[in-house]
This record gives sequence, structure tokens and C-alpha cells, in this order.
Amino acid sequence: MRKTFQFKLYQSKKNQVLHDQIDLSAEIYNHCVALHKRYYKMFGKSLNTYQLQKYLTKLKKQEKYQHWNLLGSQAIQDITDRIDRAYQAFYTNVKDRKTGKIKRFVAPPSFKKRGKYKSFTLKQAGYRLLEGNRIKIGKQVFKFSKSRAILGLIKTLTVKRDPLGEIYLYFSSELPDPKAPNTQVKNSVGMDFGLKTFLTLSNGEKIESPQFFKKGLNAIRKANKNFSSKKKGSNHRKQAKINLARAHKKIGNQRKDFHFKLAKKLTDSFDVIIHEDLHIKAMQQLWGRKISDLGFSDFVKIISY
Repeated sequence: MRKTFQFKLYQSKKNQVLHDQIDLSAEIYNHCVALHKRYYKMFGKSLNTYQLQKYLTKLKKQEKYQHWNLLGSQAIQDITDRIDRAYQAFYTNVKDRKTGKIKRFVAPPSFKKRGKYKSFTLKQAGYRLLEGNRIKIGKQVFKFSKSRAILGLIKTLTVKRDPLGEIYLYFSSELPDPKAPNTQVKNSVGMDFGLKTFLTLSNGEKIESPQFFKKGLNAIRKANKNFSSKKKGSNHRKQAKINLARAHKKIGNQRKDFHFKLAKKLTDSFDVIIHEDLHIKAMQQLWGRKISDLGFSDFVKIISY
């Protein structure tokens, strides 16, 4: 069983090293996407991941690409793996649409702006956990808010930044599969999602929809208006962008808190919980941002976990 532990990195000037590495990951990612497109144009088939990794190793020896060595080799391998998984998903989607299994379109990997590229991943090398709440990534030592112990065997470390510029560490660990409890089902419940009421349970209980985005819409509009009025490239525009991202993050945190508390309440109260199948994309087409505000799919993932 895989489990992910998330921790926030303390603010420090040294964090700029990680921001630079994420920006470097974006540069390498875009270069790999360009190579894929060029290879397909020349030979009419996709580029093999092994060939791409071998070619990148040669590139790093050239003076023009010497700065690529600032990023760990495993992080670069993960970039090529990400692109390969995205292409495989695209090819599978093309086959499914031809056979009529699915109508949804999945696009192939495309270029990404540095500011929108979020993370890089290290596997067994490139980092080392130290005593207490310290971690060594590359040659730098960082401190993070270690709110709980990291269990199991760590498989990967993902360094990720959010729109506010804050950096988080995600440790993906391998844990033993939990043994199924040997208990009888005493009580069960079915739940039906709605727009006016978030959930209607089969026992008649109704849980109202909090609609956090609707409540915070005025703050979003104000921050958005402030952002659009600033001159492009100015420091005021950068600060306004952060304020807008902070307003969105607050709503996201409120929604997540509501989902986790409700899921905990339901799983403590019932042995079996049954929910309807949801077609989120179709629901979004009908009711728009209201569906995104409710976050049904996120809630189902949390309660299933």
C-alpha cells in the first residue's frame, strides 16, 4: 500500500535553490517535448524513453547544457517518465475513441511555462533525511514542518511549489497492506449528492452544501480586478497575483477541511457507505462552477480512503 506524507518547507532564502531546480525541470521538460514532436515529424513514430534518456545524458556533457547537471539525474529520468506516461494515456485515448468506448479527448503533452511548472521528483538518490526536521536535497540542508512521523519505506520525494510560491515535500512510502477487519456489518447507509443539499442519506438526514466559492466570490472578484489593473511585469502585479492565489487557496482549504471532517463523521457512524456513480464532466457542463465548488469527486476519494 502506498501512502503520501505532506510537509511544508520553512521559509528561507535557501529555498530559491529549489525554485531554480523546478524552473530547470520546466526547461528540460519543454526540450523533451520538442524532441518528441521533432522525432515524430521525421520518423512517424514516438520516441523511445530509453533513447531519450541516453540522448539527454550526452547533451549534459555539452557546454550549452552544462547547467542541466544542477538537477539530479533521477529527477531528469522522472521528467522523461512523466512525458511517456502522458503519451501512453493519449494513445490509449485515441484507441478508445475510435472503438467508441469513450468520447472524452486527452491531449498529448504540450509546452509549459516556467511559472506554471510545479514540481520535480527524486527516487532513491539526491536527498537524505537528517535528524529532527531537516532534509538534505542536493548540497543544501532545509528545514520543514515535521508534524508527524514518516512511516514505511520511502520510495519517492516530490518537491512541489504552489501558486503562492510556498514549497511542500511529498514523501511517497510503501506500507504493508492493512488486514481487513473481521467484523459484521451492523449499519449501512446510502448517500445521494445534490446541488441544494450536499448529501442526502438514506436514513433521511440531509447535509447542507457549504458553497465556499459562492461565499468567497466577492473576495475573488476584488482580488481579480486588482490584479488585472496592475501593469504587466511590475512588482505590484506580482503581489496582486499572490493575493489572488491566496484567496483561491483559502477557499480550497475550507472545502478540504469540510470534506475530511464529514468523511470522518460518516465512516465513524457506518460500517458500509454506498454512493452513486458520478459523471463529473457532464455535471460541470450542466451546472458549471457550482459542481467544482462542491467538489464531489474529491469527497468520494477522501471517504474511500
